Amino acid sequence: MAPRRSGGGAGTVGVPCLLLVLGCCCCSSIWPGGRIFAAADTDPNDLAVLNTLFKSLNSPGQLNGWQANGGDPCGQSWKGVTCSGSGVTKIILPNLGLTGNLAYNMNSLGSLTELDMSQNSLGGGNQIQYNLPNMKLEKLDLSFNSLTGDLPQSFTGLSSLKKLYLQNNQFTGYINVLANLPLDTLNVASNRFTGWIPSQLKKINSIQTDGNSWSTGPAPPPPPYTAPPPPNRQNSPGQNGDGSGGKSGIGGGGVAGIIVSLLVVGAIVAFFLIKRRKRKAAMEEHFEQHQPFTSFPSNEVKDMKPIDESSAVDIESLASPASISLKPPLKIERHKSFGDDDDFPNKPVAKKSNIAPIKATVYSVADLQMATDSFNLDNLVGEGTFGRVYRAQFNDGKVLAIKKLDSTVMPFQSSDDFAELVSNISKLHHPNLNELVGYCMEHGQHLLVYDFHRNGSLHDLLHLSDEYSKPLSWNSRVKIALGSARALEYLHEICSPSIIHKNFKSSNILLDSEFNPHLSDAGLASFIPDAEFQAAEQSAGYTAPEVDMTGQYTLKSDVYSFGVVMLELMTGRRPFDSSRPRSEQSLVRWATPQLHDIDALDRMVDPALKGLYPAKSLSRFADVLALCVQPEPEFRPPMSEVVQALVRLVQRANMTKRMLDGDTSRRADDQDPDFI
Repeated sequence: MAPRRSGGGAGTVGVPCLLLVLGCCCCSSIWPGGRIFAAADTDPNDLAVLNTLFKSLNSPGQLNGWQANGGDPCGQSWKGVTCSGSGVTKIILPNLGLTGNLAYNMNSLGSLTELDMSQNSLGGGNQIQYNLPNMKLEKLDLSFNSLTGDLPQSFTGLSSLKKLYLQNNQFTGYINVLANLPLDTLNVASNRFTGWIPSQLKKINSIQTDGNSWSTGPAPPPPPYTAPPPPNRQNSPGQNGDGSGGKSGIGGGGVAGIIVSLLVVGAIVAFFLIKRRKRKAAMEEHFEQHQPFTSFPSNEVKDMKPIDESSAVDIESLASPASISLKPPLKIERHKSFGDDDDFPNKPVAKKSNIAPIKATVYSVADLQMATDSFNLDNLVGEGTFGRVYRAQFNDGKVLAIKKLDSTVMPFQSSDDFAELVSNISKLHHPNLNELVGYCMEHGQHLLVYDFHRNGSLHDLLHLSDEYSKPLSWNSRVKIALGSARALEYLHEICSPSIIHKNFKSSNILLDSEFNPHLSDAGLASFIPDAEFQAAEQSAGYTAPEVDMTGQYTLKSDVYSFGVVMLELMTGRRPFDSSRPRSEQSLVRWATPQLHDIDALDRMVDPALKGLYPAKSLSRFADVLALCVQPEPEFRPPMSEVVQALVRLVQRANMTKRMLDGDTSRRADDQDPDFI
């Protein structure tokens, strides 16, 4: 066979191949790492935002094509997404029944010009987190959702925004941040806005503002004050019409004008001085009311002085507790304690410089988003007075619980307020408390990180277990009561000054793998005045009668709530159950008359125990709780006496157990090796 020539046919085949290779190079880009992307591939930053957004919206199935990780929105035509080249320019997702929040990193969509999330259920009454200081955004439609809070200052960065639709939400505060935007269409109807409509906005061709609580009367002059023009000299007395000759000096009209000007200036100066004085007094009063527990190093308020005027933050312009935060993430170094001056670039007017260092891990929002799958409802393990609790799985395998504080219940005027709270609760240490592990404060969020207890809450174990669940044994119930009593004893009698829990209930008693109790939310209610806490708290059946009448929480009201939990442990019933006959709906009213009747106790005890409990232990248990739920607070025992009574109960039972060892005639219900 003749050897193949290197020219002719071989060359004919080689040229097209070479052109094909060159064509591929011209139509693609090589990204770091060696991966080759086609021109239609989405910008990696935009892809990351859409992945996060999908998870923040609770991964809804109606978003065809969307993924929690990876994908190609521009190349695969994700529902509602429009691209130009590799950049996402529009996200149009109205009326799809979406829930959850917008992604915290929305500000990374550098090409976005239109965002329409109208007619969904975003927000849900909780603080929504998102960033939108996007210079290119031209249309924003968040109407007909459940969004709350004030409009943040970062809205002023939307310098290309033409159309803004915020109607039919629950926004509050002023709309002054919109005054200088190049809007041609604005709809803020049916919200809870207050204050005055800026004059700049009244010039917009299409504006709707009805359904709010606007202030009436003239709006205050915008600072700085501009003096009125001087009087017209041609019309002033003593002046010649041609302006030449005549008397020199100021006529009566000029004097009157100056006097009026001085009066107006004086009134404005007085207005702002009084306002500043009231603001300072309010801040000082707030800090005095919430001083840390004095058994720990003193955190007195020091250096109460205004900061440099060039960097001052007007408290009224700060986002309210339930507000939306559009600020970029604060650059807080992880595993670093609060207290360093560089942690928070925007300092409040009143600065507390003596907050003790916090021995707790600092987490970023990104950390907690990843660990909770963007706070997916699948990871929601509880919701209480102070906010929602999520299970968080970290990359190192550690599982923790994230409490996302509800800012309508826990208002923080400044970063120092939250730092003080974290400092206080981080110092509480007891085997039966759910202790703080870490915290996070970014994007207007305030989150606390605790240990996660796999057996959940006592409430769920008593009331939500299915027929296949193993009920709590009598021994476990007594152990839970004793551990919980020790936790309250620590708060009441070891801490100085004493800490009133205010929120003691079975859903705040968390159980570890050995069914040891850990009381949660310790110290949180101390930050909230009694009246505000009573309005927010929704624990039917746990509240002492004097709290309902006076609104005042005391150590003895905690004792009452503890007695109600003991009743739950004994009977397996809820503190208030509207499904039962009227005479049995209130657990305390139904049970109290029967607590000293042995036969009645046998009928009252939780049927799930199936008779496996010692009668004497049950009777002593009932005696203790009867003291705790007395209607007169002065007759209720302190928690140290409750602990001693429960300890004696266990000791007597253990002594009886030792005496009965070897006695085969014991009742079948006494065969538990830890018999109490």
